[in-house]
Amino acid sequence: MTIKERYAGVIEWFSKNMPSPETELRYDSPFHLLLAVILSAQCTDKRVNMVTPPLFEAYPDPDSLANAEEEDVFQFIKSVTFPNNKTRHLIRAAKVLVEEFGGEMPSDIDNLMKLPGVGRKTANVMLAVVWEKAAMAVDTHVFRVSNRIGLTNNSKTPFQTEKTLMKYIPGEIIPKAHHWLILHGRYVCKARRPDCEVCGITRWCKTYAANERKKRDC
Repeated sequence: MTIKERYAGVIEWFSKNMPSPETELRYDSPFHLLLAVILSAQCTDKRVNMVTPPLFEAYPDPDSLANAEEEDVFQFIKSVTFPNNKTRHLIRAAKVLVEEFGGEMPSDIDNLMKLPGVGRKTANVMLAVVWEKAAMAVDTHVFRVSNRIGLTNNSKTPFQTEKTLMKYIPGEIIPKAHHWLILHGRYVCKARRPDCEVCGITRWCKTYAANERKKRDC
């Protein structure tokens, strides 16, 4: 199977079976999505969705958060991972939005990455979700699933994975593909025990094929 055939099969299956994937983070504005994505680093979306409603109500816009006290913000997010660092990131990101961007969310990767707490993955999430741009955010799920299936050839870094996925996936469906791979990794192709028996893309999966060959050889 060629790499192009593998991509074609995977894309066709997801297009039919998951035509309208969406982020599981709950938000009501680009600003609040930014806060949620920053909070989601090494934390589950379920936990983030539990803490964000009162946080969003208390800080509806960058101005309100930019002027907040750290101890007040911390009380809202203390149950997420690394709450001290994330508290500082949220407030500082709001201040940069106000001071450098007039309170408006930038829509390009370079300016998004000027915001404290925003790396390439977070910036790409914003571009893909808010503006539906051809941006591939590579989190642990995307990185793992891409290597397992064979969409990438043992990529060593998220950036390598991003470049390969961007090369083979048509630009207009990259925002969807980002969600496909995340959700597949979260619920089917799990880190410790992938549920191959319920997986719809085993036909194109490099790891599944290798495991089946091992069984036949035993």
